[in-house]
Amino acid sequence: MQFLIDRLPDTAASFVQMRGTIFKDGALDARTKELIAVAASVLLKCERCTEIHSQRAMAGGATKDELAEAIAVAMFISAGSTLHWTDIYNDIFAEDESKE
Repeated sequence: MQFLIDRLPDTAASFVQMRGTIFKDGALDARTKELIAVAASVLLKCERCTEIHSQRAMAGGATKDELAEAIAVAMFISAGSTLHWTDIYNDIFAEDESKE
């Protein structure tokens, strides 16, 4: 993020401020928000994000079992999304033998 700090310091500061307004206790506690961030980071394949949010989740009291479950949820959503992202599967596997 150093390039952002160096070249767009107001944008970098806004990013840090946004994080501060989101990752605090509210309707969801900060630990839960960090676990959500872990799952989202896995889905987006952001290794650095996964590392940072895992560390912050554990610092906030999350267990390794909770982290594993958050990652498993992301894995499930990722797998399910490959099944449901298009209706083309219906066309490919249609019972219509003329397509074979």
